[in-house]
Formats: sequence, C-alpha cells, structure tokens
Amino acid sequence: MSPLLRRTTKKKAGERMVTLVSKPGCHLCDDARAVIETVCAETGASWEEKDITQDEALHRAYWEQIPVVLVDGEQHTFWRVDADRLRRELGG
Repeated sequence: MSPLLRRTTKKKAGERMVTLVSKPGCHLCDDARAVIETVCAETGASWEEKDITQDEALHRAYWEQIPVVLVDGEQHTFWRVDADRLRRELGG
C-alpha cells in the first residue's frame, strides 16, 4: 500500500513528550521553558528537561542550537519556541 494511503495514528496531546535540551545560565532556555510549561499545561502533554552539559551525545548533536525542543524524540525547533506552533504540533 502506498504510504500516502496509509492511516497514521496521531498521538493525543496527553501521550506526547516534549523535551527541552538546555544548559544552565541560558536566557533563551529560560524563555523556552516558560513557553513549554504553559503549552504543556494547556494541552496535557508531558515535558522534561535535559542538561546538555551532562549528556555527551546531546552536546555533540545540539551544542550550537540550544535551546532545542524535541517532540516525541524528534527535533521540533531551536533557539526560540513559538507557543502557537508547539500547540499545533501537540494537537491543542
């Protein structure tokens, strides 16, 4: 069957995981955290924060882009988080 014709099952907001990849002392990370907290509270999505200075793999992958926002493990955005765009991604 063509991938275009397959039905995809999209997760509900409550089943979604938002990950903020950040570092201490980063003002953009503080801004991103505030947006993520608000949007996840509205949509029911879960979120977590990972410190790039404590994870070598994250450091290699994202050092020049932090803060980075992942949704279900896939990169959603970096540097600045748009609340409306994140809300749409989460289905809210």
